[in-house]
Amino acid sequence: MILSKNLNNVYSDIRGDIYMHALELEKQGHKVLKLNTGNPAAFGFKMPDSIKNRIVADAERALGYCDIKGQECARIAIRNYHYSKGLNNITEDDIFIGNGVSEVAYMIITALIGKDDEVLVPAPCYSLWTNLTFLAGGKVGFYQCDELNGWQPDIESIKKGITANTKALVIINPNNPTGVLYSKEILLEIVDMARKNNLVIISDEIYDRLVLDEKQHISIAALADDVTMITMNGLSKSHCICGLRCGWLCISGIEKEKKILRDALVKIASVRLCSNALMQLVIPDALADSAYTEDMISSNGRLSRQRNAVIEELDKIDGISYVKNSAAFYLFPKLNLKAFGLKSDREFAKKLLDEKHILVIPGSGFNCADNDHFRIVMLPEESELRNAIKSIGDFLRNI
Repeated sequence: MILSKNLNNVYSDIRGDIYMHALELEKQGHKVLKLNTGNPAAFGFKMPDSIKNRIVADAERALGYCDIKGQECARIAIRNYHYSKGLNNITEDDIFIGNGVSEVAYMIITALIGKDDEVLVPAPCYSLWTNLTFLAGGKVGFYQCDELNGWQPDIESIKKGITANTKALVIINPNNPTGVLYSKEILLEIVDMARKNNLVIISDEIYDRLVLDEKQHISIAALADDVTMITMNGLSKSHCICGLRCGWLCISGIEKEKKILRDALVKIASVRLCSNALMQLVIPDALADSAYTEDMISSNGRLSRQRNAVIEELDKIDGISYVKNSAAFYLFPKLNLKAFGLKSDREFAKKLLDEKHILVIPGSGFNCADNDHFRIVMLPEESELRNAIKSIGDFLRNI
């Protein structure tokens, strides 16, 4: 069997060999705390009543195929949501609903990228964007995010990374894996570079409603209407319904280019007929239900308490530093490898799993330029998180 060469570089540490070893430990009877993926339902987050009630009341409406772009009522609700974020030059026809952001990301990369085309992505970076580019036959370039500057994108690194073959620039804001929020100044500089180099900006904003400490997320597409942008969003994280697979993309910017992309996406969307129609039914209710998400991120909300528990316990461990996250479920601490006698973040993650049965993802799995970071998913209850970080500290002190 000869497989496609496009698979050669496709890999995800989130469900890679360390994760597989965790599954083996579970089969042996060990309880493993999986801090590898942002899956709220696995940690007791419940479906909002607004969504549950709509599914129960209207499930029969989802039995047939729907519009390949998505149900009109759902796309209108999404359009209105993006209006509220400052995207004024869009209509419901600029919106495509998919089975999670992963599917609409696949659609837009497939439409844009062919052999030898390049996509510029951040480092560290959620592996979806590198893998999709490889699957399309394209090439990946990396620009660095600067830990010393709060993990903001390094503008000089972006400039150096743009080549004659670069067609798209990806940003993840709020960021995965660092959990940081990008500043308006940085976003404006990115817009300016895209404008000068005729690049499409792809902005993954799935965590835009999960912003802590009363900070505000800025959608990059609201900052310019003369640059073609693809904004990605969905309900999986803000409404804790990952399994319903609810995501969408919104095209904004130059009308001539928007039409070219719409026509291409219609071709791709028609191949898969339509996305999950049951999920689409809940979109208007979910986007109207801001209270559910606001409760999680309030100063005494569950996500805020859990974030605070993690950083309070990390502060007690010598040899670990971090940039405090402002959004999402993640923190991306740095290890002093030499102080702990470790060679790499992967060695740390493997030994931690074997000795403490805690699963974390090494930073190198996110294409981090260094190999001395790891990502913590801050979704377990506060007490469980505190105990987990204490266990990590105990492991490092006795390694």
